[in-house]
Amino acid sequence: MTAAIAVIDGKWKTSLLWLLESGPHRPGELRRQLPGLTEKVLTQALREMGADGLVHREVHEVLPLKTVYSLTAFGRDLAEALGPVSDWGHRRLEKLTAAEGPPAPLPTSP
Repeated sequence: MTAAIAVIDGKWKTSLLWLLESGPHRPGELRRQLPGLTEKVLTQALREMGADGLVHREVHEVLPLKTVYSLTAFGRDLAEALGPVSDWGHRRLEKLTAAEGPPAPLPTSP
């Protein structure tokens, strides 16, 4: 479990996996879809994911250079393995929402 968590540790890696699961993306596309993600953090996360064998980086030799990231087979395996965790998270959110109950009525003025 520790080895698996170490690979997805960080605020953005699971979101990046989710986005890349739909197909290849350019870095700018990824940043636009994840507000708050800086270019520096994106670059670092993608490098780490590449080093872990999850992401493939392809550079097209055109001007300007075009870089595209996609999941490797190993990355797709991880995304699939995280599916049940995602399902559990959705059930947890539903449970929390149900526990809150309906909103309290607003006080009325006398």
